[in-house]
Amino acid sequence: YKLLGSGSLIVCVQCPAQKGLWVIFHDVDVLTEQLFPVVEAMQKHFSAGSGSYYSDSIFFLSVAMHRIMPTEIERIIQLDLDLKYKTNIRELFEEFDHFLQGAVIGIAREMQPVYRHTFWQFRRENPQTKVGEPPPDGLPGFNSGVMLLNLEAMRQSQLYNQLLEPDMVRQLTEKYHFKGHLGDQDFFTMIGMEHPELFHVLDCTWNRQLCSWWREHGYSDVFDQYFRCEGQVRIYHGNCNTPIPED
Repeated sequence: YKLLGSGSLIVCVQCPAQKGLWVIFHDVDVLTEQLFPVVEAMQKHFSAGSGSYYSDSIFFLSVAMHRIMPTEIERIIQLDLDLKYKTNIRELFEEFDHFLQGAVIGIAREMQPVYRHTFWQFRRENPQTKVGEPPPDGLPGFNSGVMLLNLEAMRQSQLYNQLLEPDMVRQLTEKYHFKGHLGDQDFFTMIGMEHPELFHVLDCTWNRQLCSWWREHGYSDVFDQYFRCEGQVRIYHGNCNTPIPED
């Protein structure tokens, strides 16, 4: 698994030949230097700033993880820090076994109508679209707080790597009139509208998001259609600084 901290990246890789884990520390500045050429073109579409900033590229780490991690690392779980685990993380790793042919990333749906809002112009021009609509039949977008990255599948997927090319990013952002500010999450959401087969959708209980900001900002009438999550929660996500329930 890996965790992003303020000063370093920690990658923990289970060692099959021994009991226990290897813990490998990666310098964020070094990773940023490697990432920047790959993600520079997409930053202006999916960053909060007005342009492509060198330091912003770390927010796109997952997008190009398959290009900067050693080839012997085949799978990684990427996790936000504002999470609380209610089950053994090994059970999450087992989700890799359920990926269908062609899927490269496991990720849960966004549980607020943020992309209903972001895709407003595309939705207005395409009133019958499922883009931005709530589950189970709609395409609400993704939340990158919990992600399973099948690095080997990402390396082998011609489609996925084509979607990283600047011309493809530009074409899709123009098609969907997309301008976001959430980094990798925006990129995965956009390409997921076009190519859902690239994603294994995790159950909401693996990333039970608690933020309810959009309920009070214009979407109270539809909010619960996105926010609803049935089943026993396995990971709580206290996004937008929302308190996580005590045990």
